[in-house]
Amino acid sequence: MARRLRMIGTTSDDGNCPTLYEDLDTGEILVQGDTVTDPEDVAQLRDVAPHEGFVIVPRELLTRFAPKE
Repeated sequence: MARRLRMIGTTSDDGNCPTLYEDLDTGEILVQGDTVTDPEDVAQLRDVAPHEGFVIVPRELLTRFAPKE
């Protein structure tokens, strides 16, 4: 079953990423952003499972739109 998502907010001026979404059923937060692909950056990440990925999130996006609870 597909998630039911609500867009929380974006700091993009042209409708692209970065954007935060909320899963209306679970309360989980989904993040849309540029994928971290630089090998030196990826090498610094810990305990990465094969199915996990990382995106860049500007601090402003979180301070403006991240849930406070």
